[in-house]
Amino acid sequence: MTDPLRQQLEDNYKAFQAQLPSLVSSQRGKFALMRHGQIVEFFDTARDAYVAGQKLFAPDRLFSVQEVTDTPVDLGFFSHAVPQP
Repeated sequence: MTDPLRQQLEDNYKAFQAQLPSLVSSQRGKFALMRHGQIVEFFDTARDAYVAGQKLFAPDRLFSVQEVTDTPVDLGFFSHAVPQP
């Protein structure tokens, strides 16, 4: 059985990679807030996306943030689904 956190992260990352080529021209340098394989909104900074994710997805706070660049970038902490009690 797959860990729900790992599955959330993998779904978001795969969906982001698939959409990335069409996003680069219009959203380059922005940060995508993602949940359940869907882009929820774009933000100017990773911090803004993270704070919005914490507010929007309380209490489970399962989301990820990806930067829109020519190639996918692992943002470390920000690119992982983060549960908080």
